[in-house]
Amino acid sequence: MEHHFKNVVLFNVYFPNGQQSEERLVHKMTFYRDFLAHCEALRAEGKGIIICGDVNTAHREIDLTHPKANEDTSGFLPMERAWIDTLLEHGYIDTFRHIHGDKRECYSWWSYRAGARERNVGWRIDYFFISKELAPRLKDAFILPEVYGSDHCPVGIDIEL
Repeated sequence: MEHHFKNVVLFNVYFPNGQQSEERLVHKMTFYRDFLAHCEALRAEGKGIIICGDVNTAHREIDLTHPKANEDTSGFLPMERAWIDTLLEHGYIDTFRHIHGDKRECYSWWSYRAGARERNVGWRIDYFFISKELAPRLKDAFILPEVYGSDHCPVGIDIEL
């Protein structure tokens, strides 16, 4: 979903999952590329950008419990992680890392298997990214693992617009 509020555009996006097949991974990477191009076009018009949603990729090793075991798993592949690097290089901010630095064991998704959530064996794949122009307005970013309802938990930001 794309919502326009004066000079800010909010995206609430479920990004494609690449785990089903090579074709699906190609679709995911194409979506990433095209989505960033759309955001950049809006920024060129003077819009601030807020991106929230399930990005279906853990960016760094601290963003999942077992990074080595998942090196060849979609959701933690180098090409997927590189897209988040590209997003950051284009001037977007991972709000949770901006506020909390390298805080560990902060996840937003857990498998339903083997009591993963109760043991906090998870992945941080849900994000709020903001364009750097909005950074001075960011007050907080948070994950609410105590809130149940699905295999994900809510993530959020406090920002003055």
